[in-house]
Amino acid sequence: MIWTRRGLIKSLSRTAVVLTLEDVLKLAWPAGAQEVAQQVGARPTYDTKPRPAPKGVASPVTGTPLGYSFVDVAKQSGLTTKTIYGGEHKNRYLLETTGCGVAFYDFDHDDWLDLFLVNGTRLEGFAKGQEPVSHLFKNNRDGTFTDITAKSGMTRSGWGQGCCVGDYDNDGLNDLFVTYYGQNILYKSHGDGTFTDVTTKAGLTQSKMRWNSGCAFVDYDKDGKLDLFVANYIDFDIKTAPLPEAAGCAYKGMQVACGPPGLEGGKNILYRNNGDGTFTDVSEKAGMWGTIGTYGLSVTVADLDNDGWPDIYVANDSTAATYYQNQKDGTFKDTAIEAGIAYSPDGKPQAGMGVAVGDFNRDGLLDIVKTNFAGDTDSLYQNLGDGTFEDHTYLSGLGVNTRYLGWGVGFVDLDNDGWLDIFISNGHVYPEVDGSHLDAPYAEHKYVYRNLRNGQFEEVTNLAGNGMTDAVAARGCAFGDFDNDGDMDVVVNCVNSLPQLLRCDSTVARNWIKIRVVGKKSNRAGIGTRITVIAATAAQDKSGMGKQPLRQIDEVRSGGSYYSQNDLRIHFGLDGAKTADVELAWPSGAKDTLTGLAANKLYVIEEGGKVLKTMAMDGVKK
Repeated sequence: MIWTRRGLIKSLSRTAVVLTLEDVLKLAWPAGAQEVAQQVGARPTYDTKPRPAPKGVASPVTGTPLGYSFVDVAKQSGLTTKTIYGGEHKNRYLLETTGCGVAFYDFDHDDWLDLFLVNGTRLEGFAKGQEPVSHLFKNNRDGTFTDITAKSGMTRSGWGQGCCVGDYDNDGLNDLFVTYYGQNILYKSHGDGTFTDVTTKAGLTQSKMRWNSGCAFVDYDKDGKLDLFVANYIDFDIKTAPLPEAAGCAYKGMQVACGPPGLEGGKNILYRNNGDGTFTDVSEKAGMWGTIGTYGLSVTVADLDNDGWPDIYVANDSTAATYYQNQKDGTFKDTAIEAGIAYSPDGKPQAGMGVAVGDFNRDGLLDIVKTNFAGDTDSLYQNLGDGTFEDHTYLSGLGVNTRYLGWGVGFVDLDNDGWLDIFISNGHVYPEVDGSHLDAPYAEHKYVYRNLRNGQFEEVTNLAGNGMTDAVAARGCAFGDFDNDGDMDVVVNCVNSLPQLLRCDSTVARNWIKIRVVGKKSNRAGIGTRITVIAATAAQDKSGMGKQPLRQIDEVRSGGSYYSQNDLRIHFGLDGAKTADVELAWPSGAKDTLTGLAANKLYVIEEGGKVLKTMAMDGVKK
């Protein structure tokens, strides 16, 4: 038998052998790497020269027109507010580097996506009354947005981080949670563009300074009430944090902000919903602190092991990723190592930033894509269906890129062919790289990978329009159809710059269907609902699929990407199919099936199978 590091660790985990963190590091990292990681400011580095993907099954897609292009319409749409975050040319502390998330957030439930852009601040602060705040934009249904922040009640300023959406009190209105370095905030929505800060009332006031990062609402105990998970990055105090010049922190010979290795990692938090508008911190009891990895950044929630219970995956910076497997008794266990989703293929920790899940090969299992630091590839983990994953980064073709630093990410069907593509936003973490000897700019273009329908992807960034190739210092990005024309758009929050609103303009006529769910016994937002769409017909192609039904799955989820929130309406491309059957598996255990739904419409479906609303979506005049 030939042993890999992953196989050895997995084998040991099933015996009585207890591995210490030191043992795991010795197994997972090459000799000396664990000592290097203890130096303040050091991130693990790798020999990851691009390797070509091996030849696989012939693809029916390669060489065909892309079928869409992205245009940045932020300015003409009214998104003219700059996101402020740290120093523009030099950063003294790691706090200035992480940037902010963004949400496609339909706060008034009119099925036209509104926008929420998290904002930050600077070390030197601002004069009273001039502090930057996060911004809420209402969709005018004509391709433009109106900034309604002033009347919304969203007056909080500070080091904003991530955001996530969910109906925590089951009143039929989706609420907004925003994480901060410092005190988080829960905004209760009134459905009319106004909000109330209910953080203290809800019991979410924190007793110590925390660097809160990614977040997600999740009904982990399936009681019909949304709980709340909040990742934490570093136990950071700006009064005692080391400065680059004092600590000698460097990146490739260049002085940069210190950390995270060498700094104390934060502890992730799980709040249980009490059902009376309040939450209780159950983090330690639930097993949130018993993990190998720390330095948590982005979060995604999904039923990764197909047992009907939501699991939680956290992209960690410079350490093993965390996979909280739901034990169905109110507790979680970190099984990332055993599952094969903790490290790189050769057993090294990676500097994870963003994370998304989706069934890219349409086998009914949710896979994982994770963005990583510059000098490394992004990661693609294929779900094997037995509780484990295989790293398919190189097999899939994602290993061709190592230069840029990834943040926001999504599995998204950009051409409506029924196969999930991959979108990644990039930007370096250190502004000091501009003008340096390094061949890595601070502002970077994005990546888009087209699904070749054979287990592989093809990078098509240069074919996807100026919206993709224009360089920005991107951080969070979210996915949704803001103009209701049937293709998926992207909003990107950038550091010390205007946001990007990337409108997807399709040049091929393919069909699609959107589903928004409303829970009854389950939580009202339907978060955690698994949706299966089966197209009535599927064309013969060269991939060997034949005339098998176009079967796809996805789940309604809060949080994800990097610090961001996608459209809660779930979008499925249908290729040429004109009708589809829809199956819904609700968190409560209830199941509904609707047959023969016409394509190119939005369906709002209530638990029990009642269609509350059908909406033709013809888009807005461009």
